[in-house]
Amino acid sequence: MSKRVIVDPITRIEGHLRAEVVVGDDGIVEDAFVSSTLWRGLEVIAKDRDPRNVAILMQRICGVCTYSHYLKSTMAVEDALGIKIPLNAELVRTLMNVALFIHDHVVHFYHLHGVDWVDITSALKADPAKASKLAFKYSDSPVATGEADLKKTQETIEKFAKSPQGMGPFANAYWGHGTYRLTPEQNLIALSHYLKALEIQRIAAKMMAIFGGKNPHPQSLVIGGVSCVMDILDPTRMAEYMENFKKLADFVDNAYYPDIKMAAEMYRDEPSVVKPIGVKNFMGAPELMIGRGEYLFDAKGYILDADLSKVFDINEDLITEEATHAWYADDEAQHPYDGTTVPNYTGFVKGESVGPQGKMVHSENIDPKGKYSWIKAPRYEDKPMEVGPLASILVNYANGNEKVIAAVDSFLEETDLPLEALFTTLGRTAARAVQAKLIAKHGMEAFYNLIENLKVDEETCAPYVIDTNKEYKGRGIGEAPRGMLIHWIRIKNGVCENYQATVPSTWNASPIDANGVKGPYEADLVGLKIKDLSKPLEVIRVIHSYDPCIACAVHVMDTKGNKLGEYKVDPLYGGVCNA
Repeated sequence: MSKRVIVDPITRIEGHLRAEVVVGDDGIVEDAFVSSTLWRGLEVIAKDRDPRNVAILMQRICGVCTYSHYLKSTMAVEDALGIKIPLNAELVRTLMNVALFIHDHVVHFYHLHGVDWVDITSALKADPAKASKLAFKYSDSPVATGEADLKKTQETIEKFAKSPQGMGPFANAYWGHGTYRLTPEQNLIALSHYLKALEIQRIAAKMMAIFGGKNPHPQSLVIGGVSCVMDILDPTRMAEYMENFKKLADFVDNAYYPDIKMAAEMYRDEPSVVKPIGVKNFMGAPELMIGRGEYLFDAKGYILDADLSKVFDINEDLITEEATHAWYADDEAQHPYDGTTVPNYTGFVKGESVGPQGKMVHSENIDPKGKYSWIKAPRYEDKPMEVGPLASILVNYANGNEKVIAAVDSFLEETDLPLEALFTTLGRTAARAVQAKLIAKHGMEAFYNLIENLKVDEETCAPYVIDTNKEYKGRGIGEAPRGMLIHWIRIKNGVCENYQATVPSTWNASPIDANGVKGPYEADLVGLKIKDLSKPLEVIRVIHSYDPCIACAVHVMDTKGNKLGEYKVDPLYGGVCNA
């Protein structure tokens, strides 16, 4: 008899997400539903605002990829008004983006997704000397894997284990789960990099602040360019960026990327990570201008059914969002320029699910026939699309991007994996590291081109010109660390008339659409085999591979000012609990 397993909340993500899977007697997922359970809002707040102020608000959509929303919102207004920004501004924006992408990918793997692959308790049993030697198998210059480094790592975790709070940040996980594959020594190497990554993310934040003024909410973008003129003309500030970039690149090349190769070696036959993915359509857009008219990821297009022989051009008029199974009033498909944001919450239904001890318990369940998520269902010509680093890599690979082709082929050769391995959870996780490695290798091209251009041109901003008697519409499109991001704006009477953001997690976490077709999260879970229904690590591993940003995907507010929730912060331990 089929049983329902609920994971709520899915932790180690941005925002609030719930997953429910229906599992047969053989442990295989027969059906799956994913729900965003907390609503918030900025799209409504943008209405009637001066377009020059909207981007500052939009970066508050998320606390992680703030710059992505800031940038694409700024670009949307520039597109609407026909403003072409100077090359210097383009390159400075890229340098800020470089810091963000590496920051996000490193944090995602080690601090959000990594413990789905790394058994922390196993690392305590490792031989540091043996692990130190093993690290050279994956890198010629391994980071933080000297015998002394690894012993210190074990001591740090042992202190957590002996503390009153147990394992501290590593508490309440599924340690010892049957699908973990790394050896104790491999787990110790990755754990050492987990701790080192805490330092790396601080360095990346400093890089963003050099040109952005602050982090995580930079403030140097303006409609028409950038305002950080003094920073890019200051050799000291430029040198500081370069030195910090070298540290990030070294970590990517000699810690992050090697750890992904190590995971690929050990998990290559683990069914939960090599099961073919559910949605095989991928969409991506250009990102990271590294020279005049030259993008590191230059393809704008999509591929269908995992067919890399053909990349189709994107017709943005065919992008829609609909709410058949989302908690909004307007069910029909709408183009984002005309999108509405009217809440219609219907709640959950009474049911049963598997409890912590494996016994059936009463629960509030998703109603698959009704509305069940605050996330809409974006579609391209009625088709679901996966977006993200994997999509970006695949679209660029299929489109003939030589840098991407070389990086992908190198990874497949180093890991002895077939091309088909990319179309899995393992492939999605690996693609993020490949993208980070490409940025580490080519990101400084934007830096050197900026220096060269400054020798003959110091322009950083184009003028803001608007006719309040005209109506405008525009969009900012490109890649965020989590995938293709588009901000759409309509301007009338000199102010914002309508605003929508189609974000990566809206595409990936979308509920069932009007045609009964699932989005990538849900489709990916169907067919997954779960070893222990009381410890559904496999479900979490698949979902985390997308790097969910649910706060980005839900942009609604209660216009009447009603209280939606109350939270208490423990001043001693900093914990947050829902009251």
